[in-house]
Amino acid sequence: MIPDDVLNALMPVVQALEDLRVPYHIGGSVASTAWSFARTTNDADIVAFLETAHVAPFVAQLIPQGYYADEEAIQEAIQRRGSFNLFYYPTMFKVDIFVPIPRPFDESAQARARIIWTDDPPTQQIRIASPEDIIVQKLVWFQMGGEVSERQWLDVQAVLKVQGSELDQVYLRQWAARLGIGDLRVQALKEAGL
Repeated sequence: MIPDDVLNALMPVVQALEDLRVPYHIGGSVASTAWSFARTTNDADIVAFLETAHVAPFVAQLIPQGYYADEEAIQEAIQRRGSFNLFYYPTMFKVDIFVPIPRPFDESAQARARIIWTDDPPTQQIRIASPEDIIVQKLVWFQMGGEVSERQWLDVQAVLKVQGSELDQVYLRQWAARLGIGDLRVQALKEAGL
C-alpha cells in the first residue's frame, strides 16, 4: 500500500497528466513499494511522455494546488529527454518526472504498466510500472551507480521475494540480456532464493 503522504503529493500530478492525456507510469520506490513492502520515501518517480504543448497547461494545473513547477526547466527536460522536479509545498515532497528517450524498453514498460487502486474502498487509480519492469529498471540504476546502492538492491530483493513465482521470468531474462544486466539478474534471483 502506498502511504497517504505520498499519494497526497502524487495524485494531483497524476490527474494533470491524465487530463492532458499524457502517457505515464510511476516507477522508482513507489512502484517497488506497491509490489513489495511499505517503506518511507521522500520522492516519487514518474516516466511521462510529455511534449512541449503540454507544459503550460500542466504547470497551470499544478501551481494552484501547491506545487513548485519551473516551466523553463520542464521545456528543457523535454528537449534533452531528461528529467525535472516538482515540489509539493505542503510537505516538500519531491516528484521527479523523467521524459524518456524513445527506446524499446521504455515503450515496453509503458505498454505493460498496470493500473492499481490506491485506496480501500477503491476510488483512486494510478498506473505503475509492472513488477518485472521495476526490477529491470532498478538493476539498471544499480549498475549505473557502480553497484553500490544498497537501496536499489534491497528494493529489487523485496519485489522478487514478494512477487516470486508470479514474475514473468522470460521477460526479465530477455530485457536483462538486452540491457547488459544479465549477471545482476542472476545474482538477484539467487539472493532472493528464486
